[in-house]
Amino acid sequence: MLRKLLQVQLRHNLNKFCNNPNLRQISYAKPKSNNVSKKIPLYGMALGIVAGTGYSIYKLNEPRGHILSEQIVIPMIKNAPKYTPSRSIAIPSDKTGLKLTLFQYQTCPFCCKVRAFLDYHGISYEVVEVDPVLRQATKWSTYKKVPILLAEVDGGYQPLNDSTMIISSLATYLYEDQSLRDIVQYYPYLRYQAEDGSEKNEIMNRYFLMYNQEKVKNRTKEDMNEERKWRMWADDVLVHDLSPNVYRTKAEALQAFNWFSEVGDWERQFPSWERNLIIYVGSMAMLLIGKRLKKRHNLKDDVRESLYDHCDEWVTAIRNKGTEFMGGSAPNLADLAVYGVLSSIEGCDAFKDLSKETGIMKWYGSMKAAVKNHGGSQFV
Repeated sequence: MLRKLLQVQLRHNLNKFCNNPNLRQISYAKPKSNNVSKKIPLYGMALGIVAGTGYSIYKLNEPRGHILSEQIVIPMIKNAPKYTPSRSIAIPSDKTGLKLTLFQYQTCPFCCKVRAFLDYHGISYEVVEVDPVLRQATKWSTYKKVPILLAEVDGGYQPLNDSTMIISSLATYLYEDQSLRDIVQYYPYLRYQAEDGSEKNEIMNRYFLMYNQEKVKNRTKEDMNEERKWRMWADDVLVHDLSPNVYRTKAEALQAFNWFSEVGDWERQFPSWERNLIIYVGSMAMLLIGKRLKKRHNLKDDVRESLYDHCDEWVTAIRNKGTEFMGGSAPNLADLAVYGVLSSIEGCDAFKDLSKETGIMKWYGSMKAAVKNHGGSQFV
């Protein structure tokens, strides 16, 4: 049943793609070429939709109970929620025209991924720091996790949810002459009821970029497949090492939350009672959660060993390529994802141990410099 519904969804996505007037307005470099050659870039984008939906079918084709809704596209909101930005990151060279607000936790690995992408590409944005216990700043949203990126668009504001979907949407925007309102249509949610009765959402196509191949001639199919593989690895493997390592003991959990407070400027952002609530309640809660996650993700008894092994796996893959980054001479989305995840624990004891026990720091230092200096702004 699920396979059939997703096949219907695939046809629906392709029909929407083919009938989208914005795509028909794209001009290409060779206006005198025949009709077949003109359509090749569009075929490439259509194949991206096919591949993305195929991936969703692969991930979801197992017993999951009842489908509650075939497709949900993140709706626009007419008015901006009332919020006070914690800070603004203004990049004078930013020419994207984007007006973005990131609702985040400063040291959430998924939020760090999004900031790494924005900073590397030199894109300006405002930050709203969310209290991770009370979460008052995101009560306007039906999506209850962070990050949430709110983009000002014609007619209102377009929320983008989920770090991977946010990055894929923005990367598509940088390559394509389309509005974020249109791009969001390529990343619908499939909502379903899991076997335990809870409602779940799966974002279709979230690891895929929907762009005109003529604009990325220097990228091969193998290169893009490798990038997607490591982006998935960052989300499905590496990120699960963090909590069990950062909150390994009471002392480490408390040290981590005090560092979170420092880099998140909680003393200024929140009243003292709220800050203390976050630090002491949050650290003890995460200590318990970290132990459960260790078991759930089959980490080694000494969880540091799992973290070391996975970071060595990443470094070995880059070394085998013989390049500075996974993306070659410049970081790609996989580099930014892995860097973002690891940067979230940079001030924790686990990161200090990681820097001593693995060879990841040379790559990490190069990534930090590239992100800090907006090395990707030349590609925007």
